[in-house]
Amino acid sequence: MKEILHYTFLDNTVAAYLYVVGTILLILFIKRLLSKFLAGKLLGVFTKQKSAKRSAFLHLVIQPIEKFLLVFIAYTALDRLYFPNDLKIKFFHEHISTEYIVNIIAVTIIVVVFIQLCIRILQFIAEILKEKANLAHDKSDNQLIVFFNDFFKVVLIIIGILLVIKFGFEKEISTLLTGLSIVGAAVALSMRESLENLIASFIIFFDKPFITGDTVKVQNFTGVIEKIGLRSTRIRTEQKTYITVPNKQMVDTIIDNISLRTQRKVELRLEISLSASSQQLKEVSSSIRELLQQKNDIESLQVYLMDTGKNAHVLAVDYFTFMPQILNDFYLLRENINLEVIALLEKMNVELAAANTTVVVNNK
Repeated sequence: MKEILHYTFLDNTVAAYLYVVGTILLILFIKRLLSKFLAGKLLGVFTKQKSAKRSAFLHLVIQPIEKFLLVFIAYTALDRLYFPNDLKIKFFHEHISTEYIVNIIAVTIIVVVFIQLCIRILQFIAEILKEKANLAHDKSDNQLIVFFNDFFKVVLIIIGILLVIKFGFEKEISTLLTGLSIVGAAVALSMRESLENLIASFIIFFDKPFITGDTVKVQNFTGVIEKIGLRSTRIRTEQKTYITVPNKQMVDTIIDNISLRTQRKVELRLEISLSASSQQLKEVSSSIRELLQQKNDIESLQVYLMDTGKNAHVLAVDYFTFMPQILNDFYLLRENINLEVIALLEKMNVELAAANTTVVVNNK
């Protein structure tokens, strides 16, 4: 029996192969239990509401933890074996061999699985923060959570790439970063617009000219902000189209945040016939003013003779309604006031300028 265990095959004993196979089989059997145990410990770190969050957290992290445990322990076990000399084939360069390539692939797999696990945990933390933010009256924290969730995902991916370079390719990161400084400067210049959009996204989140859910008017488009990303802002327009505006333009251009309006303004211009006397104009102006003052939805108003000329007397009627107000209710109020003004003019026998227009045709 001892002779069989000490028998050497491909530069490794049978006992070493059995140790590796046994370790991998063991982790295959207990990975589910071990993953649930580790997930429970992680859950206790992030939240105390274990009963409410446990199922959601397990759904996110159980599978990535299983993958990471299996890959990491399998890599650790296989590391006890010597790479067979018969399989050591060099390619192009004396430092590039099959052993070197296999090591790069193994380290890359471990790093990828680990980064996936970190991203799932980050997603769970973001969900917890979103629930807390939804309880607050100010909804601006929601867009901040989404932004930093995407931002830290990019950071984790960059860290993963650096780990592969460090432990897979066995390169010094500091030396590499120093050597890439000039290249990085050239890349930064070529990606200047993307960097400007990234900086603009930070300006949007901290200055808060608008938040997710606001109705804004920008570049002749009016719509609702649906998402603020690292590079661009997504807007659902009134025509239900979906437009993407670079964050730099959202910062540099003039934006009308309709959701922050304190009042809605209505401008009505009545072109009254020149046949109306000054006394009639005073009575019309006074009657419209009294009509508007009786409306509870109107906060302030102005009625005055704006202009007069060869075609008509122009009576200006401007009034402001309270906010917030449902848009359909605003349109209904505006329609009712217009109809009441028309009825008032009919009652006072005051004609509009277009009502008495005479067209003379000379037939020669």
